[in-house]
Amino acid sequence: MRDIPRRDFLNGMAMAVGGAFAPPAWLLALEEAPEKAAGYYPPALTGLRGSHEGSYLAAHEVRDGRFLSAALPAPDEEYDFVVVGGGISGLTAAYLFRKLAGPAARILVLDNHDDFGGHAKRNEFREGGRLVVGYGGTFAIDSPAPYSAEARGLIAELGIDVEGWSEALDARTHAGLRRGTFFDRETFGADRLVAAEEPWEDAAAPLSAAVRRDLRRLHRERKDHYPGLSAAEKKARLARISYADYLTDVVGLDAGVLPLLRTRPHSLYGVGIDAVPAQDAWGLGYPGFAGLALDPAPGPGMNHDAIHHAEAARYFFHFPDGNASIARLLVRRLVPAAIPGTTAEDLVTARVDYARLDDASSPARIRLNSTVVRVKPGEAGEVDVAYVRGGRVRVARGGRCVLACWSTVVPQLLPELPERQKAALAYAVKVPIVYTNVLLRDSRAFRKLGVHEIRAPGGYHSALNLDLPVSVGGYRHAARPDEPVLVHMVRTPCRPGLPARDQHRAGRLELLTTSFETFEREIRGQLARTLEGGGFDAGRDVRAITVNRWPHGYAYQYNSLWDPFWLEGGEPPCAVARRPFGRIGIANADAAAYAYTDAAIDQAFRAVREVLA
Repeated sequence: MRDIPRRDFLNGMAMAVGGAFAPPAWLLALEEAPEKAAGYYPPALTGLRGSHEGSYLAAHEVRDGRFLSAALPAPDEEYDFVVVGGGISGLTAAYLFRKLAGPAARILVLDNHDDFGGHAKRNEFREGGRLVVGYGGTFAIDSPAPYSAEARGLIAELGIDVEGWSEALDARTHAGLRRGTFFDRETFGADRLVAAEEPWEDAAAPLSAAVRRDLRRLHRERKDHYPGLSAAEKKARLARISYADYLTDVVGLDAGVLPLLRTRPHSLYGVGIDAVPAQDAWGLGYPGFAGLALDPAPGPGMNHDAIHHAEAARYFFHFPDGNASIARLLVRRLVPAAIPGTTAEDLVTARVDYARLDDASSPARIRLNSTVVRVKPGEAGEVDVAYVRGGRVRVARGGRCVLACWSTVVPQLLPELPERQKAALAYAVKVPIVYTNVLLRDSRAFRKLGVHEIRAPGGYHSALNLDLPVSVGGYRHAARPDEPVLVHMVRTPCRPGLPARDQHRAGRLELLTTSFETFEREIRGQLARTLEGGGFDAGRDVRAITVNRWPHGYAYQYNSLWDPFWLEGGEPPCAVARRPFGRIGIANADAAAYAYTDAAIDQAFRAVREVLA
């Protein structure tokens, strides 16, 4: 296996400390301001990214109670507003606070990663003199529900013309290419790529006659499986049974159909059809419900993703780096000197000057590689925020503060919270997921096979596709078969058979203990097997790999199988979890139990208004 050159950006790590705020000498020797180093540019790093090595070590010490009883050092800086978390929610909070408090307001944003944006992560590659940009997290301006007036307003204010930029996506690039399915020998008995929307109709698919028959029946039969029940009663039944059990126990299909369908909801929920309600599967358009005569209105307990809104479907735009462009536009407004240019179009090819993010001359400062370990409210209303940076603990004092980090971290940072609120915050078990970008020398193998997207229900990554052909400003997508192109791959490390939140916990542990070497071996092997018929050679054609690992990924969205309050009514945990505590607000997608960018924006607006009230 040919090695891919990788760079370990050790100076970008926020390391754990030992002793009572007394780190070892080797740790003190680390560069305290790695962002100032020549060549510091996280988007271009390959290897294991996302929650990169070192970014979570101090946070795990917080989890283990390391900082709770220790005395904090005296504050060495004072700000009007301190934000914990440099993702879209945190950056929106900083932007809105300055808008309301005035341009002279002193603002500090702290983040434990070596880059800003949170899950909105940008990956850059260079091949043959070309810049190739991919998304390592948040995919697009996209949501199952319409954007709120505030979220739409912010997008427009940043200069993004969602409706007017539809021509940026060049559908002609993938013309003639289809969606395929890769059947792996471990699951289906043979390695076989079938380029067909209905692969069970292709004689090459390694499926038994019984499974083919039942798949045809599933997609074409119009039978009422709940005769005598009203539409509302049917929806109530569907909300209480998984899609997998509905297919076998109600529709009566051979269990052999399940392996082909099991990963369909992975990219939405981080779990398979064993943990997704049949009512959600109906809303998502999965087969098996044609004869139930259900009205289109959503039933109680239905997840947002499964509810169709025509307005929301039209409001879509994908930057080459996903919503990392939104994060970059917010940073440009907060610290103009850090990112050249003036428009959303010229932003795509702009290079961030990370050395300018934390400049003393700027009223707003963004400090990376800084893990917050304690948030302590003072008697006079001030908020002391302690963080580890460069191997030592520092404290910034803020007049007000917003915690735009994961909800599950908040009780450990702020133990003064009421017990009921801490329990509600801990309920938000985030969904682990992996977004992998593989730079290929060209797209010839895909074109020879006639596919642009491949489902792999038994694969290490359950889906892979050629990156969307988007051109914005001076950035141009790969338009010819001989040009370098990105393949985007998705892995959801779930554990079928467990309740959804337990699956997420198990998946998180897996991601934290999986090396990049393992990822690389699986990626190369899967691509070689899948694209073998197209003349693909992993040693020749794979030019670079970036694995965006998110042990704490999507916000947890409520599920009628596991969350009784979601189905039966009652106050959801997120409503209790996001309550302000004095001058401390809480903002993130977790606070809405809704894994979309508009939720992160909306919660930032709410939290800032609460701390200013």
